[in-house]
Amino acid sequence: MNYFKQFFNCLINFIHRLTGLSAQFITFLFVGVLNTAVGYGLYVFFVWLGFNYIWAPFCSTVLGVLFNFKTIGGIVFKSHDNRLIFKFFGVYAIVYICNVSGLKALAWCGIENLYISGAILVLPLAFLGFFLNKKWVFNK
Repeated sequence: MNYFKQFFNCLINFIHRLTGLSAQFITFLFVGVLNTAVGYGLYVFFVWLGFNYIWAPFCSTVLGVLFNFKTIGGIVFKSHDNRLIFKFFGVYAIVYICNVSGLKALAWCGIENLYISGAILVLPLAFLGFFLNKKWVFNK
């Protein structure tokens, strides 16, 4: 495990030097990829168990956010304060509202393809989620 952590830190530092982005934000992006894989994996698991189209995404989202809280809090912001979970859920709500609003705004601008508009919004929403978690939830 120690070799993996060393490799991960070297990779983060290399990308930091290459891009100029903060190491913390780069770590946030990597953890976001992990969180996405876990969330989708949970969704697939619940579908495989036979959950319907309402409960599979609901259960995977709730468990995914709890997992994300631990990974983003612990790995990115070095915090293990479980009392911050409500603020963390608040950040998810804000990012969700901005996502839906952004999709609607892009549709008004003529970009109605949800795959394209969703892709356009990924990085701005990642920056928003990082900023809100950094300043409002974890104060780091």
